[in-house]
Amino acid sequence: MDIGSKIKRLRLQLNLSQAELADRCELTKGYISQLENDVTSPSIATLCDILAALGTDLAEFFKREDDERVVFGADDFIEKRESGMSLKWIIPNAQKNIMEPVAVELLAGAESGEDTPHEGEEFGYVTEGKIRITLDKKTYICKRGEAFYYKASVPHKISNAGKSTAKFLWISSPPNF
Repeated sequence: MDIGSKIKRLRLQLNLSQAELADRCELTKGYISQLENDVTSPSIATLCDILAALGTDLAEFFKREDDERVVFGADDFIEKRESGMSLKWIIPNAQKNIMEPVAVELLAGAESGEDTPHEGEEFGYVTEGKIRITLDKKTYICKRGEAFYYKASVPHKISNAGKSTAKFLWISSPPNF
């Protein structure tokens, strides 16, 4: 593994100079340069300090990138049904990600229940039927082929606004479900 180039890539992603990274780790700029150019190798303790300054750890740093899953299928989904509503978490363990996508089905007359205000934003795309989005006391109708987007800083809920099942993809960032 090319440790130096990986450290450099992480440093650049954070818009840090070699001097800034060195200061955070109580090292010299020259030492960081030598590491990034594979002239020297760090001790485990020094590498841990550098990775902490870069917002990661040994396990994440050495995780093979090809181990990261990209495609998920029905066997990976987790489904919960309650009161005329089906929630299907379509990305396993998405709560650790920046976004959490959920496939939702609402039977006629069903609703999500009011969600209390929280940090973040929510986005959705309706694939069947029509839904009513209630933000505080204001309502909006979103039909098949339309999308919605709002800040979750007010009480909000989604209900089926039609006579047939409504289906939509609901994405919360950060994860809230």
